[in-house]
Amino acid sequence: MYRPAQRLADIEPFHVVELLTRARQLEAEGRDIIHMEVGEPDFPTPEPITNAAVNAIKSGKTKYTEALGLPELRQAISAFYHKRYGVSVPASRIAVTNGASGALNLAFACLADPGSEWLLTDPGYPCNRHILRTFDGRPQNIPVGPETNFQPTPELLRQHWKPSTAGLLVASPANPTGTLLTLAEIEALAEVCRENNGHFLVDEIYHGLTYEIDAPTACSAGDDIWVLNSFSKYFQMTGWRLGWMVIPEPYLRDVEKLAQNLTLCPSTPAQYGALAAFEPETIALLEIRRAEFRRRRDFLAPALEQIGFRVTARPEGAFYLYCDCSALADDSYTLAKDLLEKTGVAATPGLDFGSNEPEKYIRFAYTTDVARLAEAAERLSRYFGR
Repeated sequence: MYRPAQRLADIEPFHVVELLTRARQLEAEGRDIIHMEVGEPDFPTPEPITNAAVNAIKSGKTKYTEALGLPELRQAISAFYHKRYGVSVPASRIAVTNGASGALNLAFACLADPGSEWLLTDPGYPCNRHILRTFDGRPQNIPVGPETNFQPTPELLRQHWKPSTAGLLVASPANPTGTLLTLAEIEALAEVCRENNGHFLVDEIYHGLTYEIDAPTACSAGDDIWVLNSFSKYFQMTGWRLGWMVIPEPYLRDVEKLAQNLTLCPSTPAQYGALAAFEPETIALLEIRRAEFRRRRDFLAPALEQIGFRVTARPEGAFYLYCDCSALADDSYTLAKDLLEKTGVAATPGLDFGSNEPEKYIRFAYTTDVARLAEAAERLSRYFGR
């Protein structure tokens, strides 16, 4: 008997994973594949972090921690907010989580009633809507495009807000576009949520990976905002599965109870490793790597535009270029498969990010060095006859 829960009908596979599987098959056959599809930094985790984790394991620090994380790590994150953003975030409001995905699981488990509707941007990170659906909430897409830099506005928010709407989730910098919200824009969105007695969640997982300006934290816009972050991207700890969440005070006990039951605690060695993430030696290395990501972006964007792709978003953060490929192909999913087979360049089609003209867009991740990006551009140029 096969009878899964009904919610599974609304949870789609990650299409890029299918492309990645095919890319691995081609590599096993001896093909050279340039990976620009997966949102994972190519740099190794900084050595101070790995050393701290290894030392923790060797010294027997492998037992359960508090459900909301090591007190000293929560305090270190609090100090990081004060130093980097000039904002006071008490350690008591910080929960260490199993990645940013774990933070979002806890947030929606706490807030999403069955049938409640939540506003999410389209395009946007696909797992957000699927996590919401897992907790019986309903994603309500806000189509966003180049005219608003692929971010929602108060006008769009009011247009889409309904009596059944429970809240809003945004990301800054955003995936797949790399666009930012200013502090004034965050404050304006927060005000609309307050006017409608709704929750406001802000995904800041790509903070630290911005290039012209530092992204402002939503913690500066009010202590009623849920803020999600991670050690994955800027700190380059993807496989460690460690993140955090800043929680509005009234919900602290609720989230703690959920964490006790759903995850028990985050990985103990990972938490001890993360204590070294904020050391000056680590930050200095991460800033060098941030400069390298900017160099890659500044190389790749004009190279793609010369081929015929249009970079319609201002890629101010993260490590993606979300390109309009409609002048080159009718469907980005078919194009992505063809590029992989014929050129060995792996990219992510817009289909993964929502239903807002996905056939027009394709995402390139600049998570490989400039020499490989140049090789990718050359292969694409030959494919399109440029």
